[in-house]
Amino acid sequence: MIAAVVLAAGLSRRMGQPKLLLDLDGAPVLRRTVERVLAAHPGDVVVVVGPAAGAIRTALEGLPVRWAVNPEPEAGQAGSVVAGVRALAPGTAAALIALGDQPTVPQDVIPRLVAAMAETGKPIAAPVYAGERGNPVLFAAVVFPELLGLSGDRGARAVIERDAARVTLVPFDFPMPPDLDTPDDYGKLRWRRLRSPGDPV
Repeated sequence: MIAAVVLAAGLSRRMGQPKLLLDLDGAPVLRRTVERVLAAHPGDVVVVVGPAAGAIRTALEGLPVRWAVNPEPEAGQAGSVVAGVRALAPGTAAALIALGDQPTVPQDVIPRLVAAMAETGKPIAAPVYAGERGNPVLFAAVVFPELLGLSGDRGARAVIERDAARVTLVPFDFPMPPDLDTPDDYGKLRWRRLRSPGDPV
C-alpha cells in the first residue's frame, strides 16, 4: 500500500494567521491540498496536526483521512514527519510526504512519482519543477527509519540529500506549485486563480 502523509501542524508565523484555513476557491487551503492528494487514490492518508487543531479537523470533515499529532510543532517540521511516519499502517510500502500549504500540485505529479519509483526501484522519488527540486516526495519503506530519526526544521530534505544515487528525479516543465508562507504568497495565488481559474498551478 502507498500512503500519504500531509503536514498540517505548522504555526503560520510568517502568515500571521492560520494559513491552512484561508479560503481558496471557496474551501480552506488544507482541504484543497488533501483533495489533490486523495485524487491520486492513496491507500491511506494521514494528516499531521498540532495539539490544538479543532478548526483543522473541521476543515477536513467528510474526507477519508486519519490524524496524527505532532506534540511540539514549534520544534520544526521534522517532528511532523516523524509523527506521520509513526502513524502509518503496518505493511505500508511507500509514503508520500506532502505539504499542507501547497494546494495546487497538478494531478499528474503524484502518479508520475509512483510510476518512477516502480520503474527505477530507487527508494526516493522527487519532483523537479523547471529545474528546481520540490514537493511532494515519495519514500519507500526502507527509508522510514531515517525519516523517524529526523529533527529540527529541515523536514525530510536531509534524507533526500544523503545519497543522490538512490533518488529518482522526475522532471516537470512547469514552475514549482507555490506553498503559502506569507500574506504576499496568498495574495499572489488568489490573483492567479482569479485570473486563470483553470490553471493547474
